[in-house]
Amino acid sequence: QVEEELKAACSQQAEQLREMGRRERLLSSDLQRAGEQLESFKTRVMQACSPSAAGSKGKSVTEQQVIKKVRQISDENQQSHEREKSLQKELSSRLAKEKEVSADIEVFKNSLQKLQ
Repeated sequence: QVEEELKAACSQQAEQLREMGRRERLLSSDLQRAGEQLESFKTRVMQACSPSAAGSKGKSVTEQQVIKKVRQISDENQQSHEREKSLQKELSSRLAKEKEVSADIEVFKNSLQKLQ
């Protein structure tokens, strides 16, 4: 009876080992596929950011290159927004000045008409 129990336990452990092996192969396959997707994504990001920076085919793009390019684009975007705000402020100032000058011209015209 002990022998039967040992055989059953061995059989159960063998089945568990086979299942673990199957899971390991699946995980390995998933990991490889995820790595390929990451490389593809990094290359697409670099091509979108700067086609010339993506390099030649077969040359993988490092995560640092992608991060550097994304940061550069983010900085350029921030500078662009700041420039836009500055230009909006300048435009508002000029429009206010123009209104003031127009009002002064109207006063001057009215004064001139009264004098004539």
